Amino acid sequence: MNVEKISGAKALILSLLHENIHTIFGYPGGAIMPIYDALYDFEKEINHILVRHEQGAIHAAQGYARVSGKCGVVFATSGPGATNLITGLADAMIDSTPIVCITGQVSSHLLGTDAFQETDVIGISMPVTKWNIQITKASDIPMAIAKAFFIATSGRPGPVLIDITKDAQFELFNYQYNKCHFIRSYNPLPKIDLNKIELASQLINEAKKPLLLIGQGIILSGAENELKTFIEKANIPTASTLLGLGALSANHALYVGYLGMHGDYAPNIKTNECDVLIAIGMRFDDRVTGDVSRYAKQAKIIHIDIDQAEINKIIKTDVAIHADAKMALQELTKLVDINKHESWLQEFKDAKKIEVDTLFENEKQNYTHELKMEEVIKCLSSITNGEAIIVTDVGQHQMMTSRYYKFLNTKSNVSSGGLGTMGFGLPAAIGAKLGNPNKQVIAIIGDGGFQMTLQELGTILQSKIAVKILILNNRFLGMVRQWQELFFEKRYSFTEMISPDYIKLANAYNIEALQITEKENLEEGILKMLQCTSSFLLEVKVAKESNVFPMIPTGASVAEIRLK
Repeated sequence: MNVEKISGAKALILSLLHENIHTIFGYPGGAIMPIYDALYDFEKEINHILVRHEQGAIHAAQGYARVSGKCGVVFATSGPGATNLITGLADAMIDSTPIVCITGQVSSHLLGTDAFQETDVIGISMPVTKWNIQITKASDIPMAIAKAFFIATSGRPGPVLIDITKDAQFELFNYQYNKCHFIRSYNPLPKIDLNKIELASQLINEAKKPLLLIGQGIILSGAENELKTFIEKANIPTASTLLGLGALSANHALYVGYLGMHGDYAPNIKTNECDVLIAIGMRFDDRVTGDVSRYAKQAKIIHIDIDQAEINKIIKTDVAIHADAKMALQELTKLVDINKHESWLQEFKDAKKIEVDTLFENEKQNYTHELKMEEVIKCLSSITNGEAIIVTDVGQHQMMTSRYYKFLNTKSNVSSGGLGTMGFGLPAAIGAKLGNPNKQVIAIIGDGGFQMTLQELGTILQSKIAVKILILNNRFLGMVRQWQELFFEKRYSFTEMISPDYIKLANAYNIEALQITEKENLEEGILKMLQCTSSFLLEVKVAKESNVFPMIPTGASVAEIRLK
């Protein structure tokens, strides 16, 4: 067999092409310069997006991965370039996002000498990666890349980092590439225990008040259709975590709402009234459970997850099924009975009415002419008919979007869940638009989070990315201010924020922009943003001291959810 002798840098690019990678987010620097030099000859095959900060690169890769279902790829240099990826790695790790990061490193003879821009990125990134490795020989690059993509995308997905010394990038070797399909001691797809499936089906068939909680695992498994078939056969009310939104259409008759601290009233209180609680592809995050000691104590718990470490970690289960969600639902559906649960489903409708009526009364009592975040989100949801890809930053606007935007499609909700990373929204929206260019992509961001990564407007300018940016500007770090109001006697310590002129800022980046302050201009402004064929920034001035309700206070039970 003839093999080509090439540099480690070129071998890396060819290996990425073997993995069907045609989009890369990155920022060049000294230690990764040979790789960028090799990339120069592949501009027709690979679209490299030059970001303005490495954190922007990895968040963009996350957005790309979340909407496309593919693996995101990031290039960064050594030292500060590599360390700027750490927040995104941690975010991708906790939110199960497949990312492969390639970092340059100083030459191997300089390792450990505190050379210029040398940092132990392997040691630093180990807790926030699914796997990482340092390469000092060019011949190790192909196998490392193959393993990286296999690990990042199989089982519970996650981020991987490959650190390549500069001399390995220059070194010549005989290149061959073989995709990886197996690693000894790594078993990403567990074998289903059919006895446990049978036990679970018995509990479900005997249940009078079953409740299903779904997480992002449904989306990552591609189990949306299996989920529908299952719930429609057994007629089980279904609630979603933050990252599970969109796995089941918000218009589905069995969808009963959003779980968690600022979730819907019905699924939260009914968690402590159901007799069988089924959790699929979710990890019982503290924002979902509230006080664990008072969580669903009356219920039999069935937990299905591909990650063994998540089962019995927080909530003790009666039937633990270590399995892929799609495969588990296929088997479970065969054994569950056709059911109705009419009176139980009616209880959710009654609880929903209590929430709607109470929030309406709250609104009447606290009415102002100021725009409210929820009004903006409801209007956006109505105009887009729930069909857009929505990327949120972190804060009050994120919770309002999760509550009031009616997600009808899978892979349409991109948000930083477990880590809660402010600054995520703008770069993630850039990646999302590249991951699904035919969809309307809207970044909904607070004034605080926007200012953390607003430099990525430069990426939009240079790469001509038609992303829509909706800033909900309340002149506060809104979520922190809400807690200060409710739990710290309105002592607003360093949460009021002065912002720049966002319209001038957008115009400086050649982005069309509009500011809205009045309710009567809202619909027209949103339509103008959506009809624009290029990027657009819409700033909406909203009420400064408005709160997100319902709310489960820290340390409270899900049954103690507050409506005001």
